Amino acid sequence: MSEGAERGPVATAVRALALAGGAVLLATALLTCFSVGRRWATSQPVQGDFELVSLGSGLAVLGFLAHGTLRRTNILVDSFTTWLPRPVVAVIDAGWMLVWAAVALVLAWRLGIGAAETLRSGTTTMVLGLPTWWAVGLGACGFAMVALAALHATGRLLRGEEG
Repeated sequence: MSEGAERGPVATAVRALALAGGAVLLATALLTCFSVGRRWATSQPVQGDFELVSLGSGLAVLGFLAHGTLRRTNILVDSFTTWLPRPVVAVIDAGWMLVWAAVALVLAWRLGIGAAETLRSGTTTMVLGLPTWWAVGLGACGFAMVALAALHATGRLLRGEEG
């Protein structure tokens, strides 16, 4: 990816989301260390630590996914296209990036519906009783950002700015 690819509102939003994901992942790591230390010292873990770690880890992954999509650092299999000219490969990659954008949009849509359902039903975590609608809603926003990043990357591929 060229230097200019990291400019603009989409890149800025994706970078901010990745930094937020990193902060959440760091917080879950610190919580895990604290809980293990507390369990060792007092035989009592932090109440609901596994709930917080699973929520935080899931949200952190979604924070990184849009960044990986925009940078095209996800898994690429090019075994069958290495012999093709670069412009042809870029069009093929753009097509697959559009498929990824569509998948991410469907996931965002369904997670949005899931967030509304968990809010309506009052679903909570088992130990702490935390409502879960907000995490599902943030997941929907994360996948919407993935779709936006994929569309942005598609445009760059089709303009010949990367590939």
